[in-house]
Amino acid sequence: MQAIMSTLHSRSPPRAGARWRGWLAAFAGAAALVLPGCALSAVDTLPKPVRTALNKAGLPSGALSALVVAADGPARERLRHRADAEVNPASVMKLVTTYAALDLLGPEHTWTTEFRTDGEVAGGVLRGNLYVRGGGDPKLVLERLQETFMRLQDLGVRVILGDMVLDHSAFELPPHDPGAFDGESLRPYNTAPDALLVNFKSVILHFTPDAAAGVAWVRSEPPMEGLAIDASVPLSRSACGDWRAALQARFDDADRIRFEGRYPRGCGEREWPVAYQDPGSYAARAMEGMWRATGGAITGRVREGLTPPGTRLVHEAQSLPLSDIIADVNQWSNNVMAQQVFLTLGRLNLPPAMTEGRLSDRLAPERTARFDNAREVVTRWWRRTLGTRHPPPVMDNGAGLSRIERITPDALGALLRHAAAHPRGEQFVQSLSLAGVSGTAARYARAPGSQARGNAWLKTGTLRDVIGVAGYVQAANGTRYAVVALVNHEQAPAARPAIDALIEWVATLPD
Repeated sequence: MQAIMSTLHSRSPPRAGARWRGWLAAFAGAAALVLPGCALSAVDTLPKPVRTALNKAGLPSGALSALVVAADGPARERLRHRADAEVNPASVMKLVTTYAALDLLGPEHTWTTEFRTDGEVAGGVLRGNLYVRGGGDPKLVLERLQETFMRLQDLGVRVILGDMVLDHSAFELPPHDPGAFDGESLRPYNTAPDALLVNFKSVILHFTPDAAAGVAWVRSEPPMEGLAIDASVPLSRSACGDWRAALQARFDDADRIRFEGRYPRGCGEREWPVAYQDPGSYAARAMEGMWRATGGAITGRVREGLTPPGTRLVHEAQSLPLSDIIADVNQWSNNVMAQQVFLTLGRLNLPPAMTEGRLSDRLAPERTARFDNAREVVTRWWRRTLGTRHPPPVMDNGAGLSRIERITPDALGALLRHAAAHPRGEQFVQSLSLAGVSGTAARYARAPGSQARGNAWLKTGTLRDVIGVAGYVQAANGTRYAVVALVNHEQAPAARPAIDALIEWVATLPD
């Protein structure tokens, strides 16, 4: 599943207007103490390595908004540069979604997928329909679906003399065009959330070259009912290069995936995760294919529908705990999982006013999971948790895959400091990727002798015109700093070395 996980993060979509608007996060640090409200120029505050990297990239200092502040104890700032500017954070916005979820739901929270029936089970046969009611599980992947189906068969449901009815009604979502955002409808990161989200609605194509046969054998997962995929593709002697384009894959038919090109033999074995071309039928095809592949039989259809009242519970499949889910969201910048978590927050009953005591962590079955509900809940949580000094972020889907989401470095810094003091704050910190080591932050701190490698826990964000990071850096002086660096500029990708320089500067701060 890592192949899917690593492709579900935000890519560099086209510009605003016809395409995505992007932003970058670049940053600055100052060796001297900078007090809030000090109006120092960027030349006065940005560390020399950061200024040098920005200049080399041809980027103005105003493209960067940054804050470096002690994460623990008094809010001692080491850098403040345009920290009150509202900017697009790209996937860094996932920090808001995941921390709100950790605080409101708790790290042990799980999602439930219910299997119910209106019939009776006897002798391995279910005489009636099997209803599968999704509860928003963010990671109902093949391995867990297979385990669930085998458990159902252990409970006596091996043959279904009826239909398998898939109930997606726990989420109320607007129509979704997977290609509307950036024209990349087959990219898994554009997958829409779903109350019954099966395997991220994606197909993994595996290619294995066989020189003797002159072909690359094609294997796919999951088994998809009614979907034919070419079993092989001819080999070529061309360089590996853009091997996906060389395949000339055809995805225009919901019942077939074809290859009209060739596979470069020098590529060796490769995997290609693609979002299924007909996402509306994905769950039905995948669940029927998996049910039959695990030894089950069904005489009726697998179809969409609602669970009628009066059905009997056969089995409950629990998701992975929230602590595992937010690690996937933050380390691999998984967009659809972040949206699943965000929508779940929309089912919470929160008081309109900021009251004392812990907010309810119980989901309200009667409250529909909608994006507007989720935005309302997170806004109330923000005001209650962080007060009114920092305005709540402008949120859209909670994943950062949006043109309209906005937040200030100041606000992110406040969130990071609050999380650092939270009783379960360490679980939040450990959900972040480790610079130079793991997740999307592995691309940073790779220079020989880097002090930041293994000492910076970061959430990254990238869109066409955005690049940024936010998280924690353990400095050589023993202080842990909350670091935010966001760049919004049409040449934002060029700012990556400046961000890297900022992270390294923080890691080497003296007393």
